[in-house]
Amino acid sequence: MSKREIYEERTEKLLDSIVEKFGVEVYDVEYVKEGKEYYLRVYIDKPEGVNILDCENVSRELSDVLDEQDFIPDAYILEVSSPGLGRTLKKDRHLAKSLGQAVEIKTYKPVDKQKEFEGILKAYDAAQITIEQEGDVRTFERADVALIKLALNL
Repeated sequence: MSKREIYEERTEKLLDSIVEKFGVEVYDVEYVKEGKEYYLRVYIDKPEGVNILDCENVSRELSDVLDEQDFIPDAYILEVSSPGLGRTLKKDRHLAKSLGQAVEIKTYKPVDKQKEFEGILKAYDAAQITIEQEGDVRTFERADVALIKLALNL
């Protein structure tokens, strides 16, 4: 497991009691380097959508716990936000919540001379993702999918 994965996993475990306290859920955690800066990004969600107060509450409490635990040796910027409307579906739990919704899929290599597809998410498993496009069913190998996110315009 890489240090990035360890930091993300440990942060997600720390968030369990925090998100429960504030009535939100963890959507995703990312530890990334952009330019010279490291970022620890926490995405939270709830059925009616998160607001700035939700983000502020989680950020303050998580910041205190991270300072106590101090398991990330690098200097980093903590960001807490909503995953947004066109959220990326990275994990199986994201796909499960999005069944029946419009998605956009981008593939690494062209499939039938195109790399971008839109449709309704119908099914997924460890190996494949299936969408419906205007009555036609298309299945993609997960290894061929570069990105899948909720569509904003379908």
